[in-house]
Amino acid sequence: WAAQEKKWEAQEKKWEAQEKKWEAQEKKWEAQEKKWEDQEKKWEAWEKKWENERKEQEKKWEDWEKKWENERKEQEKKWQENQRVINEMLHSIKKLHQKHESTIGALGSRWGLHSESAFRNGLKSILEDSFGVSVDRYQDYDHEGTVFGRPDQVELDVIIHNGTLILCEIKSSMSKSDLYSFWRKKNFYEAKHSRKADRTIVISPMIDDRARNPARELNIELFGYADDVEF
Repeated sequence: WAAQEKKWEAQEKKWEAQEKKWEAQEKKWEAQEKKWEDQEKKWEAWEKKWENERKEQEKKWEDWEKKWENERKEQEKKWQENQRVINEMLHSIKKLHQKHESTIGALGSRWGLHSESAFRNGLKSILEDSFGVSVDRYQDYDHEGTVFGRPDQVELDVIIHNGTLILCEIKSSMSKSDLYSFWRKKNFYEAKHSRKADRTIVISPMIDDRARNPARELNIELFGYADDVEF
């Protein structure tokens, strides 16, 4: 038994030594685990920092993109406004140019420098270009002489706009007698075609003031220039 007890004691010492080794190893593992935990916390902190920086950078880009988009829209709006102003100026210049041409053309026709038909065709072209209407020349023969007091050719311009019948006289100058003559032409047309005109208009840059009161009484609209007409 003594020998056996010695063996047991020796074995116990070995186990104790082994346990100490395990304890030391366990402490090493715990120390290593703590290092890993500390390292993991550091990585988490870095990841959080990087994520915050990434979000902050993204927000800066979004803010810049919004700013540039707003500036682009503002610049586009300004450009469109400038274009509108330029187009209005060009339109005004064109209208002024047309009015000057009409006045010069009227004076030229009156002085015999060019024909009345050339002047009328010029204003007809302005009407068609500016308003997209069709100006047709109406011609018929008055056998009874109701217009001029004797049989003669009757001419006037006819405009059909959205179903509205407009009888029009385009002349370089309009006197009181010319106005009454146009009124008789209008009556001739209405009687011939059994249709009343919706509007009766005169376009002339040189209208005698004495023709204005009769025009109001006869419901004839007077316009100095083709682009002054309203449809």
